[in-house]
Amino acid sequence: MHLSARAFHYLGIIATIASLGMYFSYIPQIIDNLHGIKSNPTQPLAAAINCALWVSYGLLREKKDWPIAIANFPGVIFGLMAFITAL
Repeated sequence: MHLSARAFHYLGIIATIASLGMYFSYIPQIIDNLHGIKSNPTQPLAAAINCALWVSYGLLREKKDWPIAIANFPGVIFGLMAFITAL
């Protein structure tokens, strides 16, 4: 199956929005951590590292891959926040 350029563009937008939603979902975990209901810090740290690699990939390409970088940047921030507050 081959997507048209327009369909591929919209797929990138939808995937970016879905990714942003996934990483913003760390907010309740961060709030719980701050209120003393600590969670395991392993998964948020792994997510933050993974996202940092994807952001680097997107920004270091000759033709920057903005959807990848934008979609993963909140994962770095919220993953690190969830990790730090879980300690």
